[in-house]
Amino acid sequence: MTIFLLTLGFFLVVVAAMAVGYIFQNKTLAGSCGGLGSVGIEKACNCDNPCDKRLERQRQERVAKEQSWKKNQIV
Repeated sequence: MTIFLLTLGFFLVVVAAMAVGYIFQNKTLAGSCGGLGSVGIEKACNCDNPCDKRLERQRQERVAKEQSWKKNQIV
C-alpha cells in the first residue's frame, strides 16, 4: 500500500507541476479545428459547419488559387 501511495503522490505532484507551468505560460486552451487537415484528413467531426478559422483558411486558399489561375492565364 505504501508503494501505491508514493506512486499516486508522485503522479499528483507531476500533474500539479504541469498545471502550474501551463498557467504561467498565459495561454488559453485551444481546440484543433482543422488540425487534421495538415495530414490530409479533411474532416474528423460530424458537425455541419466548419469553424471560423477553417472558413477563413479555405477562403484564403480559394483566393490564392484564383490568383494563380489568373496569373497563368495572362502568360
